[in-house]
Amino acid sequence: MEFNAFKMDGLGNDFVIIDQRKENISLSNDQIIKICDRKFIGCDQLIFIKKDSNLDAELEFYNSDGSKSDACGNGTRCVAHLLSKENNKKEINLTVASKILKSKIFENNLVETSIGSPKMNWNEIPLSKNSDTKNLKIKLIDNENKEFIGGIAVNVGNPHVIFFIENIDKFNLEKIGPEIENHELFPEKCNVTLAKKISPNLIKVKVWERGAGLTKACGTAACATAVAANLENLANSKTEIEFSMGKLLINIDEKNNISMMGPVSIIEEIKINI
Repeated sequence: MEFNAFKMDGLGNDFVIIDQRKENISLSNDQIIKICDRKFIGCDQLIFIKKDSNLDAELEFYNSDGSKSDACGNGTRCVAHLLSKENNKKEINLTVASKILKSKIFENNLVETSIGSPKMNWNEIPLSKNSDTKNLKIKLIDNENKEFIGGIAVNVGNPHVIFFIENIDKFNLEKIGPEIENHELFPEKCNVTLAKKISPNLIKVKVWERGAGLTKACGTAACATAVAANLENLANSKTEIEFSMGKLLINIDEKNNISMMGPVSIIEEIKINI
């Protein structure tokens, strides 16, 4: 089977995007995993664009391990940019896991996407038992065998745990990430972020993404980190979240709605033969 697709990224967080609106390209789980494999095409997530009778489109996300994902901030921003080019609109509305996500397209490939309000209750994360979501008391061990205990849980369409630590480079996220992703506290697994506050409005992060592994950037992790950093005063806070290849600006408005703004890449058209 051969078909056309698109390749895009947001700050290095990359996607293969398949448009199913005109042609029903049906893929098995094994085929999704193969496309995501960096020995073949390679991406963090695969995105299907589906027809939506009321909005611009519906999106379906798959992680590189073949599992389905309920939310993907950078992926949504990339598709919004792609569709804005297609229909010459500066506002794109997409259905993602039964939620409507609104995006605005600006100059210089900048896209802002609103993702709604965060959930902080233990059963909304979800956690397997009633726990203090502001301190999960999960133990991390750094490269010098020092202990850190903490973890803040936030759901922004998918479950996240954020650890604010002094030196994120002292922790081996490749080892810690899968351990916490599969921790018994998280029945639906979780995304793991190590975060360091550089200033009141700038936080540097490293992210292990549920079902995808180490990633250069993650939009929902940026949103969850901003929420965790501003727990005492969410409303009207603007926070820059810095990844290895750039920053996302996260804004939380007076109704606690979160939006993320940042650049997306150029659109690359590719052919897939599988």
